[in-house]
Amino acid sequence: MRRICAIIGIFLILTASACESAKYHYDVRRDLSITFANADKVIEEMREAFVSKCQKITVCYESGSDNMDDIYPMIDELVMFAMSETGDPREGDYLYHQYGGYRTEYSCERSGDRFSYTIDIFPDYFTTPKQEKLVDEKMSEIVSLLDLDGKNEYEKISAVYNYVYENVKYDKVHRKNPRYHLKSTAYGALVNGCACCQGYSVLMYRLLREVGINTRVITGNAVCGNESEYHAWNIAEADGIYYNIDVTWDSQNGTHGYFLKSDTEFSETHIRDEQYSTKDFYEKYPMSENNYVI
Repeated sequence: MRRICAIIGIFLILTASACESAKYHYDVRRDLSITFANADKVIEEMREAFVSKCQKITVCYESGSDNMDDIYPMIDELVMFAMSETGDPREGDYLYHQYGGYRTEYSCERSGDRFSYTIDIFPDYFTTPKQEKLVDEKMSEIVSLLDLDGKNEYEKISAVYNYVYENVKYDKVHRKNPRYHLKSTAYGALVNGCACCQGYSVLMYRLLREVGINTRVITGNAVCGNESEYHAWNIAEADGIYYNIDVTWDSQNGTHGYFLKSDTEFSETHIRDEQYSTKDFYEKYPMSENNYVI
């Protein structure tokens, strides 16, 4: 049973629908501190809604107490868990780094000592279902082209890195345009052939997951001389331990100096966001103390 800090009660999914809108109905049978009896199911259904690019996700539930102050923390945590890593190439970081948050509307009706809540969640996606379908098709073509059956982890990582290195250019035109989101997507990198660091990293993530390599997208600050800017790169697992990969910098510079590197090699130029530098994160994704040696 997963604890989610916010709402009091047991929640039961009664219905869920498709792409344009997804509606979840929760019926609180009795108050039980802050524990969801079926949190895993709730999270699974919300994850499917995000993958399907549902434009509106409606959450309905009843409670024996006034939970208005807890609605936003509850939704924040449900979304966070829905976008956590599952190993599926279309989920986890692939979802998280290709959407710009969400807006929420809610209402509450009271009948006696019961409170009925309706919460509408409107996600801001960077891509459309049609674009993602094209990405899926391209993924199948690339995986087939790379022909990595029977290859070891290094060979798979190297093949994916080389493909992205050779086929994606840095999007200098849109890099400072906050309204042009395709630069930050696998679609932009794969279909348009150009992207910024987030697009490179999400494409690496998707391709590595497709060929069976554990990977994460890491964000933080990139430092070059006296300048610093927000940046994204990858870590990938080989032989039970993780290495850093920054295909964006290598592609831009025409080098291979940021491929399968240790944290020591990255620490002066790549400063991780706090969520990727905690003790728990490093325990889950242990980093090599040395660069990868063939």
